[in-house]
Amino acid sequence: MIDARDLSRDQLRRVLRQARRTLDRHQQQRAARDLYRQLAHHPRFRRARHLALYLPNDGEIDPRALLRTAHRRGKHVYLPVLNPWPRSKMVFQRVRPYERLRPNRFGIPEPHLNRKRQRKVWTLDLLLMPLVGFDEHGGRLGMGGGFYDRSLAYRARRKNGHKPTLLGLAHECQKVDRLALASWDVPLQATVTDKAWYGEH
Repeated sequence: MIDARDLSRDQLRRVLRQARRTLDRHQQQRAARDLYRQLAHHPRFRRARHLALYLPNDGEIDPRALLRTAHRRGKHVYLPVLNPWPRSKMVFQRVRPYERLRPNRFGIPEPHLNRKRQRKVWTLDLLLMPLVGFDEHGGRLGMGGGFYDRSLAYRARRKNGHKPTLLGLAHECQKVDRLALASWDVPLQATVTDKAWYGEH
């Protein structure tokens, strides 16, 4: 586990991104399989009717087996889509099985923008989020763009008290002792790795 106390957020990002990128193809495949086993039969995943996840990039742990299972179980599955304007905004749009995707400006596949298939984040049941680093206390270090934090700044306008369960997904090597959180950072209910759950189970 990495001691984060003597590193800036940018330094920590570089160290942790390098750690996950050094995992070879077989390690990535095994991690994805073990992540699936941790989540596929968990009540939080089973009960979710509307759930969002991501497509892996830059060594992120791969949740695509969960996406396929969610579709087979008849769930409504959403992927993040970057808005053309404002460029800092991200929305969640329903994706159907075998839908053709296109790369966004970061090279990450996403659905073609269709506002009729988008869903407000506070109406989702479960949000499975990528991250660069995490701790056991709900801390999440993202890539630095702030897309998820801005999308989740919904508490003031949340309707009916509903909010999604926020689960981070990560490789075990992305765990740190303690993250110093900024005021805008949104804490996670838990982080799930290929080895364990950290937080609410």
